Amino acid sequence: MDSLVGKVAWVTGAGSGIGQAVATALAGAGCVAVLTGRRQEALEQTAEKIAASGGTAVARAGDLTQPDTAGAIVGEIEERFGRLDILVNNAGGNIAERAWRDLTTDSIDSLINGNLSAAFYCAAAAMHPMRRAKQGLLIHTASWAGKFIHPVSGPVYTAAKHAVVAMSQSINMEEYRSGIRSTAILPAEVATPILDKRPQPPSAQERAEMLQPEDLAELVLFLATRPASVCLNEIVISARLNKFYER
Repeated sequence: MDSLVGKVAWVTGAGSGIGQAVATALAGAGCVAVLTGRRQEALEQTAEKIAASGGTAVARAGDLTQPDTAGAIVGEIEERFGRLDILVNNAGGNIAERAWRDLTTDSIDSLINGNLSAAFYCAAAAMHPMRRAKQGLLIHTASWAGKFIHPVSGPVYTAAKHAVVAMSQSINMEEYRSGIRSTAILPAEVATPILDKRPQPPSAQERAEMLQPEDLAELVLFLATRPASVCLNEIVISARLNKFYER
């Protein structure tokens, strides 16, 4: 098992949910966690939680749907820490009006930019220092919707997450000789604030039966501590009580 002590991990969408849990776990294992999201206050709360547990975190807010943001953040990471070992490409979201009949050109653009374009921008930027170091790990939060088509996620989110899975695999095909590895995680329902954006948000009982953010954090820790010779290309994960199995 590889040690994470002294490594630098950039976690997007780190202000809540999966991103917050992942950043906290990585920092607890010895990483310096660089936290990015739109809301500085939420990032600061995550950083404070990490610091209270003895970890190190830096909050850097930014709109990752803007083409230049990811590159600027990676430049700051390199200048401050001299390395970038891990990217957890976790930022994304959905909307309540997600059915075809409700979509507009603006909502389509918003979902594609937030779930796919931002992921591409972050991956492309992060791989520059990784190539120079001849090592690096990219972990992308895709979705059960990135493998299985179901109306609950909406067509745009589903298409974007399918593309994130393809993006991750293409990284492995092109960059394996650079020492870079990429993993797409495809979780079924996770009890995070994004569920509040559903047309009919699930109940507290339903959320308790889902995957929890900490489950994904433990999975990311497992991935991050594999030997550099190991690449887990794709992981599909769900709660045992997975409602998508119901007929």
